[in-house]
Amino acid sequence: MSGRADSDDSTADVREEDTERGDEASREVRRARWAAVGAGAVLALAGVAAALLRLAGSAPALVPVAYACGAAACALAAVLGSRGRTRRALWLLVAGLMTMALGDQFD
Repeated sequence: MSGRADSDDSTADVREEDTERGDEASREVRRARWAAVGAGAVLALAGVAAALLRLAGSAPALVPVAYACGAAACALAAVLGSRGRTRRALWLLVAGLMTMALGDQFD
């Protein structure tokens, strides 16, 4: 082997630090994915429930449609979040919630 004998020790220390940072980053990514999936699923279920309740009542037809479209957007956000597209999932969750809020305004 050519090179200095002490160079191997410093390289090993750097690799350990990189590995620790990599583990931390992978945990954060995993948490973000689960948060996107969980929030999307909960909001999709809430939107479907609200659409069914408004459909059974005397609300205009646009109200349950808005809730259903918002629920579909949130369900799609959950799917995107599970595939690692957390930024897009977040924006889709916001759009779905805004659609459901618009449906609430028509009520």
